[in-house]
Amino acid sequence: MFDYYEYSIPELISLLGQRFKDYRLRSEMTQKDVAEQSGITINTIHKFENGKAGNMSLGTFLLLMKSIGCIQQLDEVLPELPESAYLVNEGKKVQRIRHRKL
Repeated sequence: MFDYYEYSIPELISLLGQRFKDYRLRSEMTQKDVAEQSGITINTIHKFENGKAGNMSLGTFLLLMKSIGCIQQLDEVLPELPESAYLVNEGKKVQRIRHRKL
């Protein structure tokens, strides 16, 4: 298991790109197939998979996940949480947390 706190953001993006490539290949898809399904250029996909993307928007990443059929894995990244008593005040859901002055 990785300690993701040890990685910089570009390193994490590179790691995701390597994993994405493995998923794409196991899905028997070419970069061209992914580009056609996602609307993202082959050049962007190539850079992402080879760790040269530097930075990528969340929207682009989600399009890539959809194109290889892995969008449902988002539930593993940020699973839905049960209601929190801390976030309910007088029967209403709290919109923001305010810290009390001491």
